[in-house]
Amino acid sequence: MTAPVQNVALGIAFRVAAMACMACLSALVKFTGERGIPVFEIIFFRNLFAFVPLGLYIARTTGFSVLKTQRPFGHLIRATVGLTGMVCGFSAVQYLPLTEATALQFTSPLFMTALSALLLSEKVGRHRWAAVFVGFIGVLIMARPVPGEMNVPGVTLGILSALGAAGAMVAIRQISDTEKGPTIVFYFTLGGVVLGAVGSMFHWVTPDPMTLALLIVAGLIGGVGQLFLTEALRQAPIGVIAPFDYTQLIWATGLGLVIWGELPHPLTLVGAVIVAGSGVYILNRELQRFRAR
Repeated sequence: MTAPVQNVALGIAFRVAAMACMACLSALVKFTGERGIPVFEIIFFRNLFAFVPLGLYIARTTGFSVLKTQRPFGHLIRATVGLTGMVCGFSAVQYLPLTEATALQFTSPLFMTALSALLLSEKVGRHRWAAVFVGFIGVLIMARPVPGEMNVPGVTLGILSALGAAGAMVAIRQISDTEKGPTIVFYFTLGGVVLGAVGSMFHWVTPDPMTLALLIVAGLIGGVGQLFLTEALRQAPIGVIAPFDYTQLIWATGLGLVIWGELPHPLTLVGAVIVAGSGVYILNRELQRFRAR
C-alpha cells in the first residue's frame, strides 16, 4: 500500500487551528459556567454536538465499520480517565484566568513521562527525568504557592486535568495497536454524553436561548478541534507539529483579555515557558529513542 503523501505546512496549520478551537472551547466553558450552567451539563452538550462533525468525518473517510472494536474495556478505561480530566479541566477554568488554566494543561507531557515509566514500564533516562523536574519547577512558579497568591482549588483542578489527559494518552497507547483514531474518539465522545447525562440528572439548569446556542457551539468547536488534531497527524510527523500545541496559550491570552479583561500574571508566563520548554525537550528525547530502535 502506498504511504499517504504528507504536507508539513498543512499539518502545522491543522495543529494551530486545533489549538485555536481548544482555546475557544475553554472560553465557552468558562462563559457558560459563569451563566450558571453546571459542569456536567456543559460536558453533555460538548460531547453530544461533537457527534455532528465527527459523524460527518467518519462517513466521508473510514465509514462506520470503523466503530467495530476489539477492545471495549480499553475504551472504557480511556474514557474514564480522559473524562475525569475533562471534569477537572472544565471546573478549573471557573476558578482561574483562562491563560493560567491553559498553561497548567502544558504539564501533561511531564505526567505522561512519569506514567509511562510507572504503568508501561518504559525506560525513562536521566535527561527526561531532569526535564520533568525542571517542568514542575515551572508549575510551582505558575502556582505561586505563597499566602494570598495561590488559587488552591483552581491550581489543583488544573493539575488533575493535566494528569487525566496524560493518563488518557497512556491508555490510548495501550489500545492503538488495534484501534483506529476515529474509533477511539467516537467511544470517548459517547462516554462523555453518558457521563454528562447522568451527572446532569442531579443538577440541571435549563439554559436560556443565548446560553443554549453557546453550548451547541462549544460542542461543534470541540468536535472540529478534535478532527483538526487527527488531520494534523495524518499530514505531518508528530515531532514537527506537537510544539505548536503551545500556540494555545496565545489564543487563550487573547480571549481572556478581550472577554474578561484578564492580563496574565508575569509569573504565569515565566512558568509556562519553562513547562513548555521541558515538554518540547521530552518530545525530542522520545523521538530520538524511537528512531534509535
